[in-house]
Formats: sequence, structure tokens, C-alpha cells
Amino acid sequence: MRTRAIRSAAALAASAVVVGVALAGCTPIVALDPAPDAASPLCAAVSVRLPDEVDGLPARETNAQATGAWGNPTAVVLHCGVASPPPTSELPCVTPPGGAVDWLVDDSDAPTYVFTSYGRTPAVSVAIDNTVVSGVSVLDAIDVAVSQLPRSGSCL
Repeated sequence: MRTRAIRSAAALAASAVVVGVALAGCTPIVALDPAPDAASPLCAAVSVRLPDEVDGLPARETNAQATGAWGNPTAVVLHCGVASPPPTSELPCVTPPGGAVDWLVDDSDAPTYVFTSYGRTPAVSVAIDNTVVSGVSVLDAIDVAVSQLPRSGSCL
């Protein structure tokens, strides 16, 4: 069940990257669907702290609450308000050097990697096109924003 929820978040984020890439030539706004808990005030705290650029890619305007996108074409898509992963997971859990946020890594759609914050509620999902941008650089750039979410657990 937990893997299905994480894979659902991964599919949502990966499809958002594809949609964002497809729409990049038509309009400067990246069309996304909000995550189920995007209206959380905690996601608002994340949204206002998102960086203007990640790994050299400029931020893009999105049409959905508690989302972020970077690059033209879009190479990074963030959704705040996804379901929090359960305490056990089959996915590897990483904490970037100097980072405050733990992330579960789903590489099932490589070279698009989906990172889901672990031990934070609501959770954040970030889909990263690894052929364009470094996952570690992106996670480092959004660390301050995502670390605003209350911590309820950590990687072991």
C-alpha cells in the first residue's frame, strides 16, 4: 500500500514534468494539478520560500496551488501536499549533505527521479529530469522551503 501511494505521487510528478514540457512552447505558465492537501497552510509556508532558480534553471509560473516548476522546458516540478510516506518503505532514503530534509528516491521512471520528503506532513514530491539538472542541487536549493514543514520522523 505504501509503495502504491509513493508510486502514485511519482506518477503525478512525472506526468507533470511531461505536461510542463509539452506546454512550455505555448505559454509561460506550467499547467499542473494540485496535490490532495495543497490547500494546507503549511504548504503556503513552503510555496513562499521556493527559490527563484535551482541549479541554474529559472522558476516558472504554475497554475496550481502549492506547486513549483523550474526550467524552460520544465525540468523540475514540485508538489506540496502529497500523502506522507509510511514509516517503512522499499525506496531508499537519503539526506543530502548539510540538508535538513530526508527524501525517498523513486528511480522507476529514470532519468526522471521522484523525491518525496520523508518524515514531513504534508509531504513534498519533486520530479527531476536528471538529464538536465542534478537532484542533489535541486534538493539543496529547496531545503529551506521544505524544512518549514513539521518533522515527524527521519531516515534510519
